[in-house]
Amino acid sequence: MKKISGKHKADDAKIDLTPMLDVVFILLIFFVVTATFLSETAINAASSDNNNNETPPEDTDKKNILFEIGPNNEIILNGNPRPIIETQIRSNIDQLKAENPAASVIIQPDDSSDVATLVMIMDAARQAGMANISIVEPN
Repeated sequence: MKKISGKHKADDAKIDLTPMLDVVFILLIFFVVTATFLSETAINAASSDNNNNETPPEDTDKKNILFEIGPNNEIILNGNPRPIIETQIRSNIDQLKAENPAASVIIQPDDSSDVATLVMIMDAARQAGMANISIVEPN
């Protein structure tokens, strides 16, 4: 028979780190799987080394469909000086989308314009199948 003594051996004080490492690896796998990887685009900054006579490509104007809402709720499409009426919004969006399917709609309301006009343009854009609709502040 062994004699029971009050002294503990040094081997009894070990800590098993295996469960903690398992939890850390599971968390690592979870964060890697759930992370979304975005491809960000960059804009070339203008510097004095670049030639200032270069013009941007003409396709940049066709990428966006710009609606400006004036103070009296007049709707101006792509800077055209002649305002359009409510019934022409959807047909204009369809026509411009047919010319450039990658186009997005940008709405620039005036501070004193009605929200109903803004919502009407957004509804027409959604009905035309536009996925990208943005609202920007006036200048």
